[in-house]
Amino acid sequence: MTILDLIHNRHSYRGEYESTPVPKEDLIKIMQAGLAAPSGCNKQTTSLIAVDNPEILKKLHTVINPPVGETAPAIICVLTQRINAYRDKCFAVQDYSAAIENMLLAIVELGYQSCWYEGHITDEDRIGYQMAQILGVPDDYELICFLPVGIAKSVPPLPRKKEFSERAWFNSFPTQNC
Repeated sequence: MTILDLIHNRHSYRGEYESTPVPKEDLIKIMQAGLAAPSGCNKQTTSLIAVDNPEILKKLHTVINPPVGETAPAIICVLTQRINAYRDKCFAVQDYSAAIENMLLAIVELGYQSCWYEGHITDEDRIGYQMAQILGVPDDYELICFLPVGIAKSVPPLPRKKEFSERAWFNSFPTQNC
């Protein structure tokens, strides 16, 4: 599969996973892809924790409410540090977003599926903070996202995307006829 095929065929997977463990070598490849992403002013604000220990996964899933990704044999937790690159500019969101997209593509390349869970754990209930406490994450890091990783039990259809012409143009924004 080419990189363009991966981009067009990758989608969020919210179904159940097979119980087959994800080899550490594959988790390392996925995390290396994430850490290879561009970083604003090379501040490298993104860090990662792969969790494949069933006991730790069980502890994490006790705080993830409502439950998501609970059948995945591994998850990758994405951490960020809010470090200013210059003046008052911080690119942490761009940094971890690029890292997550790289990992999502690597996950599909290696035959697995995943979903980007961020809003689910960064709400007022502070699930990300609770997960960070379980993992011993220092307070100057924020657990911003987690990606379940595993072999999908089913293959749902790709979501419908708007037509190219509805979202992309050349040389100017299209004029509206009133």
